[in-house]
Amino acid sequence: MKVKYYLIAILFLTSLGSCKKYLETEPTDFLNPNNYYQTEAQLQFARAGVYHHLGAGGLHGTYASYLLAWHGDEGYMNRATLTTGPWNYFYSSADQYNNGLWSNLWQGINKANVLIANVDKNPAIAQSKRDAIRGEMLFLRGYYYFTLVQYYGGVPLKLTPTTSVIDVESTRAPAKDVYLQILKDMEAAEKLVPSIKTLGYGGAISKSAVRGLLARVNLHMAGAPIKDATRYAEASKWAKMVMDDAEAGHSLNPSYSQIFINLAADKYDIKESIWEVEFYGNGLDQYVETGNIGWINGPAAAVSSPTGRADAYMNITSELYNAFEPGDNRKWFSIAHFTYTGTGAKTMSLLPVSEDAKNNIKPAKWRREYETLLPKSPTNTPINMVLLRYSDILLMYAEAQNEINGPTAEAVAAFNQVKRRGWSTGIKAISITNGGDGYTTAPTVTFSGTGGATATATVTAGKVTAITLDRDPAAITFFNEGKYTTVPTITLSGGGGSGATATATIWKSTDGDINPTSKTAFLEAIQVERMREFNFENTRKADLLRWGIFLKVHQDMGNKLQQQSPGQYFVKYYSNVSARDLLMPIPINEMSSNLKMTQNPGWE
Repeated sequence: MKVKYYLIAILFLTSLGSCKKYLETEPTDFLNPNNYYQTEAQLQFARAGVYHHLGAGGLHGTYASYLLAWHGDEGYMNRATLTTGPWNYFYSSADQYNNGLWSNLWQGINKANVLIANVDKNPAIAQSKRDAIRGEMLFLRGYYYFTLVQYYGGVPLKLTPTTSVIDVESTRAPAKDVYLQILKDMEAAEKLVPSIKTLGYGGAISKSAVRGLLARVNLHMAGAPIKDATRYAEASKWAKMVMDDAEAGHSLNPSYSQIFINLAADKYDIKESIWEVEFYGNGLDQYVETGNIGWINGPAAAVSSPTGRADAYMNITSELYNAFEPGDNRKWFSIAHFTYTGTGAKTMSLLPVSEDAKNNIKPAKWRREYETLLPKSPTNTPINMVLLRYSDILLMYAEAQNEINGPTAEAVAAFNQVKRRGWSTGIKAISITNGGDGYTTAPTVTFSGTGGATATATVTAGKVTAITLDRDPAAITFFNEGKYTTVPTITLSGGGGSGATATATIWKSTDGDINPTSKTAFLEAIQVERMREFNFENTRKADLLRWGIFLKVHQDMGNKLQQQSPGQYFVKYYSNVSARDLLMPIPINEMSSNLKMTQNPGWE
């Protein structure tokens, strides 16, 4: 059962502004800090208000998964009727979605500042409880600043509550100073928040979440535009702390698909899924902290489908499709080779026959069919968005170590551990060794053992000429290839003939292992691996920016798509990108109200 924040279904105070208190019977127009923050319940209510901005529409509730182009070269928003916005890099500082992201982040920061300033109002509340909340608020303030600095560059550093609607002018701090404050906040938080084992779920801040984000922040600070190479050692240190935490016992879920099935089914998996944005509700109860995960970024489903309506406003690119190697089963759970009908059945599609066809397929890892909260809302879902997984810890560690020491055995082992988890151990190929004769119908194909593969034979002129694996009806893999540790024996029976024989080969989980010989080769492998592992988890653009390849990747994609899908509306989503898009514009509202603010280059 998901944690439901005290906030859910209400709005928390904005600074010292008005709000409605949960289940309050007396109407309140103004919350005076001198009278509030006196009870643990009030602290919890305020705490929930800061968490709320993670899942608000301006961040992971909607925009990040849909409208901000955070998917980079792995996918794009497919609503061609929406002509201007961050998703196609044809917009201005007056854009409502850009403003929504900016304002949501600053609201989160200010609410965190208010609670940090008032958490000790009542010393009678246990110190441990106040410290834990203080740690969460420091971390969330750092996270909101981290999002700002990644996409807007240096911003004002506001570390105390805004107490006046007049005194709002602030100058921008250099991006490096913003990063240093983020590190300061998060390092302080790490000492105060509980272990994930104590917490028991990934919907709130734990030591593992803080350490993992400290690895990420340091990795970004080491990359463009700051390029502080000393931060690679810090990134490695914090990632290794998560890896070595025996109490937390983090490990990869053996099944890649199960990670996302668990998220849809409201199940926590703290060994793999370290930090999640909480969503809950279906619009028919008192909880309205819902998001759009699955409805906008999952496989298409008919309006009447019992699996849950999915308008599927995101497409993948051929770049993502081609990034997966044969044997990598993450491809089949990440990319939809099916749609849901009005009855909830899956209509299977064939493999795409052109690059253009690949550019028009939907993503698939966010599947509403696994939601357990009934009845399902048409356009809102309770599916949590995962912000940090253990596989990210392993890949961040591998990348940081590579930058320090090159492709060491330990770094490569961390990389291969991630890749092996998604690799097939099923049937790789089937060879007909003897077609037999006399067959009037297709014989039954049986595989020895309990691996689970199924296949169908084809007969031509009395002989068995092919054996084809059946489609996986669950669409977790493409074929129903099973899982094997030893090669199964194939038996063909019935069909009126005799003598047909066939043999199989199987994949091994180590078939995808790499053994890079240079730092450059290993980094390139990591860059592609992160696309395969984290596609549609809202991290790709930030990765491209820190690697310093954002412009080149988008220019190359524009040229490639022009060849693959000439005249298609989405080609310009990539070809529109220019140097100004290394940062998003400071919203016009901010520029008008804060006369000390300066605009980002190219957006003046």
